[in-house]
Amino acid sequence: MTTDTPSASSLRHDPLVRGLGWASAALGVPQVLAPAGFARALGVGDAVRHRSATTAVGVRELAAAAGLLGRRPNPAWLWGRVGGDLMDLTMLTRALKNHDGRGLGRTVAATAAVTAITATDVYAAVTRTGRSSPMELTAATTVNRPPEEVYALWKDLERLPQFMAHLDAVHVTGPRTSHWQASAPFGKTVEWDAETTQDVPGQLMAWRSVGDADVDNSGEVRFVPAPGDRGTELRVTLRYDLPGGAVGKAAARYFGEEPHQQLDDDLRRFKQIAETGEVVRSEGAPGGKRARGEFPQHPARPLTENELKEALT
Repeated sequence: MTTDTPSASSLRHDPLVRGLGWASAALGVPQVLAPAGFARALGVGDAVRHRSATTAVGVRELAAAAGLLGRRPNPAWLWGRVGGDLMDLTMLTRALKNHDGRGLGRTVAATAAVTAITATDVYAAVTRTGRSSPMELTAATTVNRPPEEVYALWKDLERLPQFMAHLDAVHVTGPRTSHWQASAPFGKTVEWDAETTQDVPGQLMAWRSVGDADVDNSGEVRFVPAPGDRGTELRVTLRYDLPGGAVGKAAARYFGEEPHQQLDDDLRRFKQIAETGEVVRSEGAPGGKRARGEFPQHPARPLTENELKEALT
């Protein structure tokens, strides 16, 4: 599934797009008119190569400003800013590596500022591009509980945020309907209504988003008896449309949003809740992978003598 690119009119009146356009103009003018002074302000010196690089960056910024502030702005200029940001970070990183120590603090500050700007540009490009592509995630784990018990825990939808890191809240709104709120990449929050499409107690649950969902999605969970009477194999499949398509997926991964790893982490926490009633964390990572303080966790600890005897009997 793909959606159309936002119209030039909507981008022309978008505060973030226009703000980035004016930012490009504000950066481009001094880089073109006074490249030596701008390079010295960054702490990289005013050698010929630095002045030439600064002028080239300034010309690029002015081109982006013209594209974003013109009568018919195009999302391609947002991706142009992202590409330029990555070039800037490469040059600044090289400058830090070969720095002579003079003005080092200013170069470090400039690198940190460009990193923050890059995150903003990626967010703007992904959310304003308007393209989306289907993505499917699968994961599985074995839970040492019978299928009926595992099914009952998952069916309690309002408990899902206890172990799914990106879910902020789930509210049951009817016998087969619910409302979901989740955290998305780059600090965005998305919401949608969902309906249960299949519900076979102890075996299967499936759902899909309905209405005007921020992110179209669907999924299913299968509860399969594990071989050797070892509990339940929990098999999860999630499908959703990722804003920005393949580029958005790569950008999210670049900034630490890895969906497959997140789903594996979610199932690990679900397994712990199902088997122990709480999420166990290690002393080495007291806040967890995403430092989500709301998980009911306690530090990992060795079994007591009585617990060890009980486990072995």
